[in-house]
Amino acid sequence: MSARSRLGVLLAAVTVLTAVFVPSVSAHPAPAVPKTAVLDGTRLQQTKLRLDRGDPQLRRALRNLTARADNWLHQGSWTVVDKPKPAPGGDVHDYLSQAPYWWPTTTPTAANPWGCPYVQRDGQRNPEVDTGTDRQDVERVFDSTYDLALAWYYTGDKRYAQKADQVLRTWFLDPATKMNPNLDHAQFIPCKYDGRAIGIIDFSQSYTSVVDAIAILDTGAPGWTKTDRTAMARWNSDFLGWLKNSAFGTEEGAAANNHGTFYDMELAALAYATGDKALAKRTVLDARAKRIDPQIAGDGSQPQELARTRSWHYSTFDLVAYTRLAAIGRHVGVNLWTYQGPDGQGLLKAVDYLLPAATGAAAWSHPELEFYRYAASDVVHAAADAGDARAKAAVPKLEAPPGGDLWALRPAAEQLDSITG
Repeated sequence: MSARSRLGVLLAAVTVLTAVFVPSVSAHPAPAVPKTAVLDGTRLQQTKLRLDRGDPQLRRALRNLTARADNWLHQGSWTVVDKPKPAPGGDVHDYLSQAPYWWPTTTPTAANPWGCPYVQRDGQRNPEVDTGTDRQDVERVFDSTYDLALAWYYTGDKRYAQKADQVLRTWFLDPATKMNPNLDHAQFIPCKYDGRAIGIIDFSQSYTSVVDAIAILDTGAPGWTKTDRTAMARWNSDFLGWLKNSAFGTEEGAAANNHGTFYDMELAALAYATGDKALAKRTVLDARAKRIDPQIAGDGSQPQELARTRSWHYSTFDLVAYTRLAAIGRHVGVNLWTYQGPDGQGLLKAVDYLLPAATGAAAWSHPELEFYRYAASDVVHAAADAGDARAKAAVPKLEAPPGGDLWALRPAAEQLDSITG
């Protein structure tokens, strides 16, 4: 065989070996990294790559996520303008919700249509708050856009992105149906208050999911245009301005319990998403002495939340805000998980305090009208990811929430035992 022939055979062999042993770069191009505020965009990208390679555990979780997303395909869109009565100011574009734990004391009449005066029953939800206001609809907007955006990112199915686009445009952007960027009439009390600062929690407890959904769609979702991105960024900027400068925002920011924690979390997320990283970092840093020190005791308990009639719910609820705030801190160089206050209090201790009840090893010994063990699952996952050995050991013993454990696909805590209806 000539030298040229031997060279040809050698080159052919190298070509075959390369085709066999070198994976095709174009088979699964690396997905874009979403610039999320709470979720870790790089982690989402890595999860997407593992899914593309057929990871069986993630495939099971993805089936649960797409089942949720599929359900949203046939619902909505929702808008603030279709409630039976406008907010007290008369503008149908203003968001309206009713205080959940306030009840009428008399039977409504023509002269007294609300049954005033109203009295408070802590932890007991008045069913009328779910009719005639925007509360349930906005929760559907938050939940659907999050599920749909994640489902699109992991599957590439354009139906999910297009539905998320539609929901966001209808609620926030379309001039005929959009919401004004304020919460002036949130959690009003009939015949008492036209709105309250405490109503900001209607958004602060879940709106960061929308912020992250937008960041996911911004990676190239079909139908989500540059115009949409610009308009949504403007809405978020205007809403952030209202949070910072309104009387209600100032009052909620001064709240000493979970309301203050959630306010900080929402403020930091919107600041990060709109480019004010300095405000985001300052908010996370301030939460150490301003929130953790007075709210969490040396043993990890949260005394203000334990005093509630739904102490398990509110103890996990406050930690949803803290774990998300810690996630935002990761983006701006602050490790909130490692902070310890003057009495040794910190987020890891607060989660560890819940572990006996979260794993079923012991009963919850504080007042609770409706105990759901799975309510703690996400915050335990978060602590485990942050390096807490006790939380990591507890993860296999957690109770999965309805619809399955989605932590692997969306590692950011949600309030799993929602009482919003």
